[in-house]
Amino acid sequence: MPCDPLRDLRAWQERLERLATHDGSGWSPPIDVYETDDRYVVTAELPGLPRDQVDLALEDNRLIIRGVRTAGGGESEMRHYHQVERGHGSFYRAFHFAERVHPDGITADLRDGILTVTLPKAAAPPRRIEVS
Repeated sequence: MPCDPLRDLRAWQERLERLATHDGSGWSPPIDVYETDDRYVVTAELPGLPRDQVDLALEDNRLIIRGVRTAGGGESEMRHYHQVERGHGSFYRAFHFAERVHPDGITADLRDGILTVTLPKAAAPPRRIEVS
């Protein structure tokens, strides 16, 4: 993979934003981001997370994914964990796209614990340039 300093800088920015947005009690779901000729696709592993605990927003060509996963069990139930590997608490992820996205065409689907967000690229109309 060729070196892309801008991509690397964006990745570091996203990491710093994740650290700055929660008090350390949160978690970060694994996420894949890819693009095709006409869209960006973001997939996130969110097992056990109900739809009403996921918040998506598009701000200035930037997709923001937030959510909360509770630790499970009611407060009246005392638990003694022997091992904890699944993250819980709040999470925040943000992704900035190089090309403009068409906000009205964005779709999001949460199925089998996988959130898939599809963001169509805004097609720039062809522009005829007059030669003088």
